[in-house]
Amino acid sequence: MYGPFSEGMDRAAAIFTASTGIKIEGRHMYLAMVALKLSRESYNHKSDNLLDAIAYLQGLENYENEK
Repeated sequence: MYGPFSEGMDRAAAIFTASTGIKIEGRHMYLAMVALKLSRESYNHKSDNLLDAIAYLQGLENYENEK
């Protein structure tokens, strides 16, 4: 529905770079999402925070293997 996840992360990184002038890559988006999930977890434990963080880490591994 939204296209390949890795392409979405690359596009999100490009949008971030264009809007801020700070150059980041798709791999950084995965790490930012992990940070967001861990930040949410620090306020209130919900198992989906941890599961999502793990999923983003696995996504990063897949992303790196594709490159």
